[in-house]
Amino acid sequence: MIAQWQCWRPIFAWIALCTAFHYSTGATRSSGQAKIQHGKLGVQGRQNVLVIVGDDAGFETQVYNNSVCRTPNINQLAQRSLIFRNAFTSVSSCSPSRSAILSGLPQHQNGMYGLHQGVHHFNSFDGVRSLPLILSKHSIRAGIIGKKHVGPEYVYPFEFSETEENHPILQVGRNITYMRHLARQFLQNASDERPFFLYIGFHDPHRCGSVHPQYGAFCEKFGNGEPGMGVIPDWKPIKYNPADVPVPYFVQDTPASREDIAAQYTTISRLDQGIGVILDELKLSGHLDDTLVIYTSDNGIPFPNGRTNLFDPGMAEPLLLSSPHHPRSWGQETSALTSLLDIVPTVLEWFGLDYPSYKLEGALVKLTGQSLLSLLDSQGHPTSEDRSAIFASHDLHEVTMYYPMRVIRTGQFKLIHNLNFKMPFPIDQDFFVSPTFQDILNRTRFKQKLPWYKTLKQYYYRPQWELYDITQDPKELVNLVPDAKYTQTLVALKERLLSWQNVTADPWICAPEGVLEYKGKYAEHPQCLSLYNGLGESEDVGHWMNQ
Repeated sequence: MIAQWQCWRPIFAWIALCTAFHYSTGATRSSGQAKIQHGKLGVQGRQNVLVIVGDDAGFETQVYNNSVCRTPNINQLAQRSLIFRNAFTSVSSCSPSRSAILSGLPQHQNGMYGLHQGVHHFNSFDGVRSLPLILSKHSIRAGIIGKKHVGPEYVYPFEFSETEENHPILQVGRNITYMRHLARQFLQNASDERPFFLYIGFHDPHRCGSVHPQYGAFCEKFGNGEPGMGVIPDWKPIKYNPADVPVPYFVQDTPASREDIAAQYTTISRLDQGIGVILDELKLSGHLDDTLVIYTSDNGIPFPNGRTNLFDPGMAEPLLLSSPHHPRSWGQETSALTSLLDIVPTVLEWFGLDYPSYKLEGALVKLTGQSLLSLLDSQGHPTSEDRSAIFASHDLHEVTMYYPMRVIRTGQFKLIHNLNFKMPFPIDQDFFVSPTFQDILNRTRFKQKLPWYKTLKQYYYRPQWELYDITQDPKELVNLVPDAKYTQTLVALKERLLSWQNVTADPWICAPEGVLEYKGKYAEHPQCLSLYNGLGESEDVGHWMNQ
């Protein structure tokens, strides 16, 4: 057996131990609804938090009505969770979203405008107070296993850190047996009685792209036992027939995309089984009944209209909130509008902590998210909070992909502001080389039939403002901006969006026509100054400025 573990055998001396790692999940419900005081820290009333984040994971699970992709472990977690049907990321990009999850601040406010790794090299601002930073000051042990993808280190300091920064990402993000070992190492530290916050960042079901092409489009072959692929002992690979997979409305229905989706499903099965082994370890450590468990994803799936887009397929996220003290919420569903910006206030309330008072660039920082714990008490029904809208902002992904967008989404309407609307929408590298997108390109180029709900030109070129009635037009196809009947709705949504941008100190608040000046003589009265200097093609530019 050991000789077959080619993909990871040279790295770990403890590998022979992994074959013994097999336990069953499961937990019994409490008989009543426990009333607890969150934040009762210490040995007697220890409250912990486990956050599990999928990588480009969507709704390809049985919990969210997918009958083909088998996800028994996520199903089991959902049986102990409040299930969110209207949860959204605040940005559709990996590092920016993870920074928002860990800081509670939208990417334009925390500074993580794009990807953190490699040549992109985006970082959050030095003064940002992230969850691990706040918790460490209150004697709460913070750990991270798997994909981190944020920085700098002193803004996101984890006491226990096993990530792509000190391991190959395939091993620490997709090798679920190794991830089990690391989770056990953290959870069974008997000498440490402090409450803990553990963040698990899976790398599944992210695309492999051109980095590891030998493992398939989604790294679905990594560790599957085939020659040269190695073996991950805790994973039982599931293969799917492309003819059987349901094709989402926002993806073209062709053989190429079906094969792509089938490969994605195989890695979702690894994510699901990985969640299972992590929950096994939580139970074995004796912390299943004193730990709040949160499962979600960073952004939409890596298909057209998904990741890097702020259409619903790029924003909508799975979200499960499992509290051992709220059994009446287990298996219940909520339609409350929810943002991943709500995770930080939720964790802080669970620990009984306040968000610190501080400033960034002279502006007082305030969380715009809200704790989700009251939804547990009310079995998913919003109480006094204002959950009438969620907001999103996106600036880049890769460093060359400048396409800032701002969004407000209510229960009925969605408004998208494309600030760089005169440029074509940028495509990230691993999606560009994917079978799905290459199929769209080739069918368009050779004028072949393309069974898709958009044209490539429509996908690339977008208007400055897009307004959709989600209740009547869930596919976001009919832009209502030109319709005079919706003028008041458009104005009202613009005002609410602008208000949120002000509260979150959005540097793009004057874009695309102007730039915000807030220093020097403008310190007391910030102003939007026009970028138009009167030079060049004045008539054309002037027309654009007045639109």
